[in-house]
Amino acid sequence: MNNITIGQYIPTNSWLHRIDPRIKIIALVILLATVFIVPLSSDLLSIITISSLMIGAFVLTISAKIPIGKVLRGLRPIVFLLTFTFFIQLLYTDSSVPPLFGPFRMSVSVVSVLAILIFLVFYHWSKKYVKFRMLYFVLAVLVFFFIQAVSPVFLEIFSYQLPIHEEGLLRSAFIFLRIVSIIVFTSLLTFTTMTTELNYGIESLLKPLKIIRFPVDMIAMMLSLTLRYIPTLLQETEKIMKAQASRGVDFKESKTKDKVIQIVSLLIPIFVISFKRAEDLGNAMEVRGYVIGDKRTKIDVYHVGLADYLTLLASVIILVGTIMLRSYL
Repeated sequence: MNNITIGQYIPTNSWLHRIDPRIKIIALVILLATVFIVPLSSDLLSIITISSLMIGAFVLTISAKIPIGKVLRGLRPIVFLLTFTFFIQLLYTDSSVPPLFGPFRMSVSVVSVLAILIFLVFYHWSKKYVKFRMLYFVLAVLVFFFIQAVSPVFLEIFSYQLPIHEEGLLRSAFIFLRIVSIIVFTSLLTFTTMTTELNYGIESLLKPLKIIRFPVDMIAMMLSLTLRYIPTLLQETEKIMKAQASRGVDFKESKTKDKVIQIVSLLIPIFVISFKRAEDLGNAMEVRGYVIGDKRTKIDVYHVGLADYLTLLASVIILVGTIMLRSYL
């Protein structure tokens, strides 16, 4: 549960924390648009462009005094997606271009299937002793293909050719860098912006929609509270898991049937806690005079300063520069 970092706020009093929340939201949208504008291509310039954006995201993280380890832990929940996407693009084939490596003859036989099953048992047993589980998972996928490559043809079920093209490698790297860039840029917003600031920023940016009687205040409050309570519910979930583990429940090494029962027993108290917290929050807001739709005053009055304008200008320059580079790709 500690791997999910969305919604968490890290107070470090950096320059990025002091940027106006409206500017941060606009800059995030611009940077995400920039990431998606870079075309999915095996061209070297595309790889350099998306690499520069990812490096820039980590530079912003360091300048905001956010621990890099915190950001990397946020990537753990999507390790499977990253690995799956990487290998799908890696297997990209173009019959008109000779492969960079191979083609390798992959054999799926009774021997390879048994070897893979034995390795899976070993992997599930040994991963709890490995510190860097993300790298260990990637290594396990490589071993999966290696077993098929060296497997004997004895009792073969079927076989296939596995060519590795240069374009497939570059496209795999591009997809990997794009997903990581999106996660890091998005995490920076919640790491450096409090819930009240997010609420104010969303409400201010959506204010023109009030002309058509769109419930801007309600939507902004819902979004900010949702982001705020994600880490809270995760902490409560972790407490429940530890309490059940102290009573002999094993969430990692149990059988599939037992895991289903354990998950059900975990969801029920989570729902109860969620409804109780929602009721407490509603009562607290009502006591403090919050009425949906009424005009509210604010303690903090935000003003756009020079640093905000420079941040927005830098985001626009990056977007324009990427669009200009796109014309050469």
